[in-house]
Amino acid sequence: MKFVSSFKKNGALQSSRLENMRKHLEDRSLYALGCCSELLLSPDDTLLLSLDFYGDDNSKKPRKKAIFHHKFPNHNLNVEAVWPGLFIDKAGNYWDVPFSTAIDLASLASDSGASYHFCMHHNAGQPEQLGGDETAEVPATLLPGISLRSAFTLKKNVEIWRSNAKKLKMVQPFDIFLSNPHISASGIIGAAVMACFGNNSVRPQLVDKSQQFEGFYLHAPAVKSTLLVDTFSSVSFTAQHGNFQRLLLDLTRFHARLDFPSGSKFLSVATRLAQDFFNSQQPTMETVQAICPKATISFQQQIAGPFSFRVDSGVEIDWQNKDWHMRVDDPVFSIEYALHVLGSAKAVAWYSPKHREFMVELRFFET
Repeated sequence: MKFVSSFKKNGALQSSRLENMRKHLEDRSLYALGCCSELLLSPDDTLLLSLDFYGDDNSKKPRKKAIFHHKFPNHNLNVEAVWPGLFIDKAGNYWDVPFSTAIDLASLASDSGASYHFCMHHNAGQPEQLGGDETAEVPATLLPGISLRSAFTLKKNVEIWRSNAKKLKMVQPFDIFLSNPHISASGIIGAAVMACFGNNSVRPQLVDKSQQFEGFYLHAPAVKSTLLVDTFSSVSFTAQHGNFQRLLLDLTRFHARLDFPSGSKFLSVATRLAQDFFNSQQPTMETVQAICPKATISFQQQIAGPFSFRVDSGVEIDWQNKDWHMRVDDPVFSIEYALHVLGSAKAVAWYSPKHREFMVELRFFET
């Protein structure tokens, strides 16, 4: 009798699991159909057209996108139109914009030296939120209007050490971009200017106040226009051991980056801290946390052959935790499979615990 009872119980559990699996597979939100075509108009001009359908809502309009790309001798020009456009804010909420266009002109990227970037963005129609926090406020940058953005940067790369050891003969690395052990650092400093015209310039004052914006700010409500100017900088460090040729533990790579998104805010908080120390006053936790840059770390380790494990995460200071003041923010865990025959390409399966997202991607020429 115990055997029969146990068999019935296990059979019921198995049936319940199959039923749950069937319900998940019948969920139409899991399915989408995309059609994409790239047209080579000339050696320097391409046109990309795409159309995406989603199975969760028959009334939802398909997403259409058109991208025109032109290569200048020292610049790249992109003209993009999407309707409706899908955007995500800093809190992870998704928004639908009925119609969005952008014109992007950028100088060619270089390892060191000056570069600049100009972009004109236009939104039409009222944004709609797709799930998430229903009380979230519409980001000002998604409201109808025109925005002009320009950035100028200076970049400097410094190679601290590079291995001169010979590689294995007649053995191709699993990834040619990850085959040179080295230690390097880089720094970027730049300035950004943004001008908004329309409804997207109505609320930047409130948004910037919550973010403690300290840069140059000019708002003209009569003509619905806003001008923002600020500086930024970034410092990164990379260290790699191994040539990624052997079958086991031949690649260990570490990368760290510190971002200072607002130079004016950094100087303002630094001045406040200096005044507190000069007056023999203890600075507040908010002040100390405000001056800390945004830190991002990445660690990659070969497991066996072309397989490697990688974790990317932000790092924040948590003064409320008395035992350990550091905490990770939005970690992403991934398993990478290097496609040996393509030189530098890989299949990546990654998972984000914070957003509960899992995806498999094919990436080319990424380090």
